[in-house]
Amino acid sequence: MFDRDVFRTRLRELRKQAGESQAQLAKVIGVSTNQVSEMEKGTKTTTLERFYSICAHYNVSADYLLGLREEENDTKRGIS
Repeated sequence: MFDRDVFRTRLRELRKQAGESQAQLAKVIGVSTNQVSEMEKGTKTTTLERFYSICAHYNVSADYLLGLREEENDTKRGIS
């Protein structure tokens, strides 16, 4: 089952590790700063297309962001 807490926590950690503001991430994935804030609070999620953009932007696997893996990158199938 989808765990919003894992998604929101990992998204925020990745953004902070990259030294980005919510506004910078919002611009990359094509949403408002408020939408990034809502994703990080766990009150909203995002579309599959934007989810893919987040994974590609931070070079992490979807499994990591969803909490299915502990490693940021899947060595067998990475996102190009």
